[in-house]
Parts: sequence; C-alpha cells; structure tokens
Amino acid sequence: MTVDGDRTTVAERVARGKAARATVPRASHADWKVLPNRVSPITLLEEQATTRVPELVPIRHGRMLVSPFTYYRGAALPMASDLADTPTSGIRVQACGDAHLSNFGMFGSPERHLFFDVNDFDETAPGPWEWDVKRLAASLEIAGRDHDFSAKRRAAIVQCSVRAYREAMRDFAASSMLDVWYSRLDMDELLPRFRALLDPRRTPSVWNAIAKARAHDSHQAFDKLCSVVAGSPRFRHDPPLIVPLDDSATAADAALVTTALQRIFDAYRRTLDPDRRRLVDQYRVEHLARKVVGVGSVGTEAWIVLLLDRTHGTPLLLQIKQAEASVLERYTAKSAFANHGHRVVAGQRLMQAASDIFLGWERFPSEGDAARDYYLRQLRDWKGSADIAGMTAAGMALWAEMCGWTLARAHARSGDRVAIASYLGKSDVFDRAIAEFSAAYADQNDKDYAALQDAVKSGRLTAHTGV
Repeated sequence: MTVDGDRTTVAERVARGKAARATVPRASHADWKVLPNRVSPITLLEEQATTRVPELVPIRHGRMLVSPFTYYRGAALPMASDLADTPTSGIRVQACGDAHLSNFGMFGSPERHLFFDVNDFDETAPGPWEWDVKRLAASLEIAGRDHDFSAKRRAAIVQCSVRAYREAMRDFAASSMLDVWYSRLDMDELLPRFRALLDPRRTPSVWNAIAKARAHDSHQAFDKLCSVVAGSPRFRHDPPLIVPLDDSATAADAALVTTALQRIFDAYRRTLDPDRRRLVDQYRVEHLARKVVGVGSVGTEAWIVLLLDRTHGTPLLLQIKQAEASVLERYTAKSAFANHGHRVVAGQRLMQAASDIFLGWERFPSEGDAARDYYLRQLRDWKGSADIAGMTAAGMALWAEMCGWTLARAHARSGDRVAIASYLGKSDVFDRAIAEFSAAYADQNDKDYAALQDAVKSGRLTAHTGV
C-alpha cells in the first residue's frame, strides 16, 4: 500500500521515523551551545539593513530594543543561523520560518468562520520541522520571562505546546490526507480540549482577542486610518508610521509611484482566480500610503491601498508588502520560486486551513535597481491576536497549546506526518528536550539583546524608540 503519492508504505515511513530517532536521539534536541564560528547577530542585522529603506531601519532597531521578547521577534535571521547547527531528523516540511507565538492568531475564512492559524509567512520555505518547533518553544520561554513566571511554570508552558504538537501529529498520522486537509481550529466550534480551558477570568487576553477579532475588518481599519478631506477619503498623516503618498514625494515623483503601484496592482490581478479577479474589478484604487508594520519586517517596503466599491463607495483596504528571500534559504536551499511574493503566497496557502481571498503577488522591475517582489493581502479581515503582554500563565498555556496543535496541522499538510509522528513517539522525551533547549536559548537571547543595546550605545547601530 502506498500513501500520499509516495511509493513507500506506511510501515516504511514508520521505520524511517524510528531510524531517524536512532541517528538523532530525541534527547539531543536539548543541546544548545555557542560555536566558535558563530556569526554575530549584530552583523546579521547589519546585513539585513543594506536591503531595507534606510530611514526605517532605526525604527526596526528601536522596536527590537523594547524587551528581550521584541528583540527575539526581530531576530529570525540570527536564530535561523543558530538552528542550522542544531540536530535535525532529516524530515522536511513547508516551514513557517518565524513561528513565534505572536505570529499565530485569529482570522476570517472565506466562509466567514473565525479560525486560529499561523498568520505570518514572510520567511516560509521548505525546511526542518524542528526549526519551527524550537522557534515557537523559545518564544514561549522568553515571553514567560518577560512576565516573571517561574522557571517551573515556563517549562510547563513550553512542554504544553510541544506535547500538543506531538499528540496532534500522531492523530494526523492516523488520519487520511483529506481529513488532515480539512482539519482546522474553528473558534466558534472549539475542540473540547480548548473549550474547557477558555475562560474570561483565567485567560482574559485570549478571550478578548476572540471577542474582538470580528470587529477588525476594512470598515474598522478605514475608521482608524482614514479621514475625509475635501469630500474624498484619504489616509491620515502619521509619520513615520503612516505617510500618504501625497506627503512623501513631489508631485512628479508621486505620479511615478502611483503609476508603478497601479501597474503592480493590475499585474497582481492575474495571480488571482477568475472569480476573485471579478471581485477586485468591482473596486477602484483611491489612495496610497506607506505604513510601517511589525518588528522584523520594518524597513521592507509596505504600502496600504484604499479601494472603494465602484457602486456604493464602501472601503476595502489591501496591503502591498515587499517579500525578500526567506531567512531559511541560506541554510537550506534556494527557493524554487522565481518571485518571493509567489513563495510567500504558495507557502501560506499550503500551511493555512484557509487563506485570504485577496492573496496574490507581483514583481516590480525598478530602473537602475534590482527588481522587488511583493505580495498583496487584506489589511484586516477579522484578524486578532492575543495581547502577549497581558497574558496570564493560564492564558499563555492555552495559547501555547493552540499554537502547537496548529503548527502540527500545518506541517502535516506538507511533510511526512507518519515519519514525524514515529520519530516523536508516545513519551515526553522530545517535549522535555525542547523545554531544556528553550531555556538555554533564552539565556543566549538575553545576551544577544544586551549586544544590541551595546551596539546602539556605541553608535554602531541607530535606533529610534517610541515608534
């Protein structure tokens, strides 16, 4: 019997997982040590700055300086460099590449259900499944330290997430591929294991995120970001975070950028399915602005586009975001996609239970500069993420379990779920190993955060805080 288009049998895939366990013991994942040839994270941040908008790079550094956790959010490349020297089973999946706990949350499906899923794919690429698990687990340890949770409590939270991943992967290994594909965490029909934990008193941050997510749509974004000027809706001027095109360039330059972005938008339409292309055609482009987003993404080009329904004038807000090479690529393999926007979209569609109906990509060839790749999506569509700073220990444990289950589902769609489940086994050996790794890597993260502080104090890096 063959499965999943593979010529190997289920028994052979189980054997593959067990063989990998013999070669790379699960307990070996606890190891973390700094190698003599480790590249400085500051050097890696400087490398990334060379391809980013110069005036925005200090904002990125400033956001990373807020805490060890915000540093970690922006340090996907340094961690990828570190993970490249850690043990792996040799089983690959479509990896998120930046699977920290803030990159999970709620969003609206095309059928208007509220799902919990991975929600950031800038770094997605094929890679070891362990790298995503370790990035998620270490983020929980670091966030727990920010909350002054005890070491015992932090270890329990990390193990909660890894156990959810391991048990979910075993469930998916016993399921058909179609059942795996249809699996999703619907916030209206929570799995019993999560419904029992969800409580407005014990887990207020998660409860509030679910309650508020549906309010986060284009109308809410319009009210927050736009105002009516001389009878026409326009993005508000809020530099340096939001800069309307009219305010950031001369009239001639603005016309050129408008024309360029219109070309990107027109070409993007061709990446959509015919029905969604028809939907987009019912809108016209009204206004453009540059918007600073996230932590790690700050400095890449990101634009927000205001579109109006041609019939009723109702708003739709899209984001045009630059896509660079995944941080995983220099440690794995060059992307199979010629366009990194396409890479992001393909990875998102493969990993998510359901994706934004406006998701598409395009490339803009700049004269005298290297071509830039972009992907487009809705700016907000029932999007919601829990307030990490306001999480109780119970709330973080619940979030950790939801993230672990969701990451396993995403990996099971693209990787050999049977071999991974066989490798993980029934015991908690892997769970405890990852908890040990997370504590050791959080210690390293503290040192790297201090190095960033020193680099700013010495003038090696420039940082703008408070933005």
